[in-house]
Amino acid sequence: MNDKTLKLLEFDLIRIRVAEFALSEEAARHLEGELPLTDPYNVEELKKLTTEFTDKLNSGDEEPRESFPDIGFLIPKLEVEGMVLELDEAYALGVFIRAAEALKEWLQRFRGDRAQLYGEKPQRGDRAYREKTGLGEKLTPLQVLVSELPDCSSLAREIFRVLNKDGSLRDLPEFREIKGRIRNLTGELEAIAARYTGNEDTRRMLQSALPSQRDGRMVLAVKANFRGRIKGIVHEVSSTGQTLFVEPEEVVEKNNEILIETRRLDGEILRVLREMTGRIATQRYLLGDLHEKIIHLETLRARARYSRETRGYFAPDGDRAQQENEVSSPLPTAGLVLTQARHPLLGSKAVPVDISMDGNIRTVIVTGPNTGGKTVTLKIVGLFALMNQFGLALPVEEGTTLPVFDGIYADIGDEQSLSQSLSTFSAHMTNIAAIIGAVTERSLVLLDELGSGTDPEEGSAIAMAILDHLIEKKARVIATTHHGILKNYGYTREGVENASVEFDSRTLSPTYRIIMGIPGESRAVEIAARNGLPADIVSAARTYLDEERSDVSALITGLKKKHQELDAAAEASKAEVFRLREERRKADLKELRLRQKEIDLKAGGMGNLRLLLSESRKTLENLVRELKEEELTREKTVKVKEFLAGLERSVAVGGEALEKEGQSLAEERRCLETGDISDEDQSSGGKGSGGKVPVAIEPGTEVLAGEYHRRGTVLRADKKGSWIVEIGSLRMSIPEKDLIPLAPSGENKKPLIAAPDLSPENQARFEVNLLGMRLEEALEVLRRQIDAATLAGLHEFSVVHGKGDGILQRGVHEFLKQQGLVADYYFSRPEMGGFGRTEVVLKE
Repeated sequence: MNDKTLKLLEFDLIRIRVAEFALSEEAARHLEGELPLTDPYNVEELKKLTTEFTDKLNSGDEEPRESFPDIGFLIPKLEVEGMVLELDEAYALGVFIRAAEALKEWLQRFRGDRAQLYGEKPQRGDRAYREKTGLGEKLTPLQVLVSELPDCSSLAREIFRVLNKDGSLRDLPEFREIKGRIRNLTGELEAIAARYTGNEDTRRMLQSALPSQRDGRMVLAVKANFRGRIKGIVHEVSSTGQTLFVEPEEVVEKNNEILIETRRLDGEILRVLREMTGRIATQRYLLGDLHEKIIHLETLRARARYSRETRGYFAPDGDRAQQENEVSSPLPTAGLVLTQARHPLLGSKAVPVDISMDGNIRTVIVTGPNTGGKTVTLKIVGLFALMNQFGLALPVEEGTTLPVFDGIYADIGDEQSLSQSLSTFSAHMTNIAAIIGAVTERSLVLLDELGSGTDPEEGSAIAMAILDHLIEKKARVIATTHHGILKNYGYTREGVENASVEFDSRTLSPTYRIIMGIPGESRAVEIAARNGLPADIVSAARTYLDEERSDVSALITGLKKKHQELDAAAEASKAEVFRLREERRKADLKELRLRQKEIDLKAGGMGNLRLLLSESRKTLENLVRELKEEELTREKTVKVKEFLAGLERSVAVGGEALEKEGQSLAEERRCLETGDISDEDQSSGGKGSGGKVPVAIEPGTEVLAGEYHRRGTVLRADKKGSWIVEIGSLRMSIPEKDLIPLAPSGENKKPLIAAPDLSPENQARFEVNLLGMRLEEALEVLRRQIDAATLAGLHEFSVVHGKGDGILQRGVHEFLKQQGLVADYYFSRPEMGGFGRTEVVLKE
């Protein structure tokens, strides 16, 4: 990449713009002289650093804006033995180090914030800290660079021990005695001068009432005609000869003393600066390392600030992306792709350009009208490749990929030279010959108006031969041309793609859009007419063109039409895919709503059951206690029956509402499964108008009975509106509205709420008698008793197991110990059975 190519592609202007964002003149000069990298690994690392710096700028944490003074020339001077820094030089070093510390602290701040979350101070080598924060194991590239910055804060402290923050010399103890002596002598001189100016006789001899300075000594401005009246040494005579500057004899000694003290002070200052310079010189290599790394960070910051300003996108490596996808996908992947690329120097006037060269396309031939954007496209591709390898974000959209080139070569524009006897064609051939000698398979070659400037037939032949050679070298090539034969070349050669710049035939003006896969027409006649060529000449040109024209233009026109049709079909396909996705989304939403409603119904049923059991528990426990403690009477029996009847009525009322919801849900589900449900049905609760013909209830019909949907068989009709239903070993009268007939085909749905088995042998009892049973049989009966008691809300019951050999007793206690529902168990009181009976307490 030579300077000629960089200027031709206007990359030098981009470098200048990037350098303007640097806060250091040294970094700006470094950027203006830096070349794009050519090694893929180095380019990737540079972009990672710039990306991370850009993210830091976008984090909202205000960056330090202290500028870095130029100190590069000072570091070599520190190697000279006995060298002493001037005050401004030492001040520049101190400011540089302080600014470097501020930048380092800003770049590390987010790591400190993360550590603060854990309430501890980060410690190097602290494994627990690394595991909690994840900072010590793997640092980002920018963090690595910042962690390698040497600590020169001690040098800054040494410099600002001697200098103030504004760069002036501090009033050190070493200087105070000398400065005090100078102040005293100066006061004495001022007193002597006041005697001369305050005395009327001597004041009339003076040209000015204020004393003056000559060579650091106080003198009086004496009129020439009073020359001998004031004794002393004449230091100077004015240009007119009217004034003599006389040092009176009585101040000569004072002036001498001030001069001596001033020289002492200068010597003391020189000593302090020499000692300070010596201490700085001992760490000059550390200072040099800091300077080098800070300048590098400043170039990164300038790149990041430029990238943020342009709102650019960091393009991934196209060749690497292709290699990774060749294994996982048989489809070709793009190597060089620019999506909505806008020339950064054109600002808002830039027209976005799209161009794509996938892994199989190595050469693109761009044709089309003049002023259509062919040359601008070449420059954009070349400039963006250079910017990418310079570590900059590009003004493109996501989807852009760019390979890393080892060389970018361009032959663009007319470089004829009278002084060198070069014609347009000769200049092109000279440039192309140099390019051919340098290209490799990793090079990018940009050729504008290939084969122009000579006979079209010979120029086309030379152009095809050049392309053959570059294709053989496997270089990536983008060439523009007006030769029609090259359009056919693009169709007949493997790895070559035609492209064109779009031309609006209605407005007779270019749109500057690139159309891949189709060659373009030059439209020279239309452009000539639009630019003022007389109509008769244009008409004659069309006549000649019609006589000579082949079918190529008709072919191109047909291809453009096909391309438009394909674009329209692609848009229609996209719309259809979107419509189908939307319909699928609506169907999924309907299904989710129905499933959620089913869950809500189940939860509501269980909640009502728990509430009913909770409210009835205390009443039932009181009745049980009365039955245990007192004699059973008819009044108490009636009271128990009334309670049970009220409980049954409550369950029936709740079951009726739940059954209606269940039937509605079943209908909605049927409609969804058959596709009969509409958006109106969904918005109104999903109740369809259709459904299966209900099964008639008659003797022998299988039904789900009551609130808990217990399965039973209808035996016969009972009183009006009721049926006798057999459920297990029980026969009961159940209203017809509480019965759900089951289809004989077996497609019955699962009950909304699973019904517990409430057969007599599985109902909860206040006392369980295990006498005469084997251990296994006794434990099974006990297990069913615990389940039934839990469901019925019975929290206490007794187990009669007897004493005997103690096998049944121990087995029952071991079993109760392992049950999670059992809160406690203990032997009964002696009068209730003692060790032959166990009281069991369940958890509430």
